[in-house]
Amino acid sequence: MAILRKKDRFVFNTQTLSYEKAVVGWGTRIFRFLAFMAAALVFSLAISTIYYKFFDSPKDKVLKAELAEMKNQYYLVNQEVDRLGSVLDGLHYRDGNIYRVLFESDPIDKDIWQAGSGGINKYRYLDKYDNGDLMKVIAEKVDKLKRQLVIQSKSYDEIADLIKNKEKMLVSIPSVQPIPNKKLERMASGYGWRIDPVYKIQKFHEGMDFTCSIGTEVHVTGDGTVEEVNYSFHGYGSEIVVNHGFGYRTRYAHLSKFKVRPGQKVSRGDVIGNTGNTGKSTGPHLHYEVLKNGNAVNPVYFYYNDLKDADFEKMIEISNNPGQTLD
Repeated sequence: MAILRKKDRFVFNTQTLSYEKAVVGWGTRIFRFLAFMAAALVFSLAISTIYYKFFDSPKDKVLKAELAEMKNQYYLVNQEVDRLGSVLDGLHYRDGNIYRVLFESDPIDKDIWQAGSGGINKYRYLDKYDNGDLMKVIAEKVDKLKRQLVIQSKSYDEIADLIKNKEKMLVSIPSVQPIPNKKLERMASGYGWRIDPVYKIQKFHEGMDFTCSIGTEVHVTGDGTVEEVNYSFHGYGSEIVVNHGFGYRTRYAHLSKFKVRPGQKVSRGDVIGNTGNTGKSTGPHLHYEVLKNGNAVNPVYFYYNDLKDADFEKMIEISNNPGQTLD
């Protein structure tokens, strides 16, 4: 007698009118197994999809942490670039408002300092990144810093050259009176609007007149090179023009004799000629001018090596006398 098991299945045979044990073939078994595995795979994929949609994988967690740290580093770099920019702005301010003022040099042009570098599409390649906008801002700031550092570096090279020439500049700039005048008794007329002695009208007097006898020695007021030695019976009469460099020239007019020649190097205090009464002059005197970059400036402010404070104030007072000139 056959032993029955719980998993055995029976089917009713209509021909024999009896229940018979069902026999499952291997094909059916394989089909059922494959169907089960397919269902299990679909179910696993569905579960995995749902899980990864709402939960990060360990790898995703690592990548997100790295991305957050990178973004934080970008913000820190941006802040550091801003700080470096502030430091550079400070150096630029001292360059233009201290160093170049001290050495009488023009500051860096504002348009050159602020000019951009590159077109608007220069940073387009950063658009593909999630933090592209922040990366663009930093890239633009860094480019500007690099460009301004080059400009500032060149500026400091120029200042270094100015420092090297500072000693030469100090001895070259006119800083004494052209004739002996310790007691300030030889000042006849100063710089500015004065009465012309010939035409008796207001004219601008571009120098200072010193009264003296013909033949008084005339001293060059700073180191330089004799640029002109002119003989004339008109205007300034016989005159000497000395180029001191650094944009400075001096003129010594109405002379009677010359003791230098064009191209000759002279040092402050050297005798370059003698006073006279030549040209448009109404009496023996020396007409003295200081020119900066081709423009006449008031000579009274260039006697700082020659006068004490009290004498300097007195000299300014005398030079402001609106009387008549001698030429």
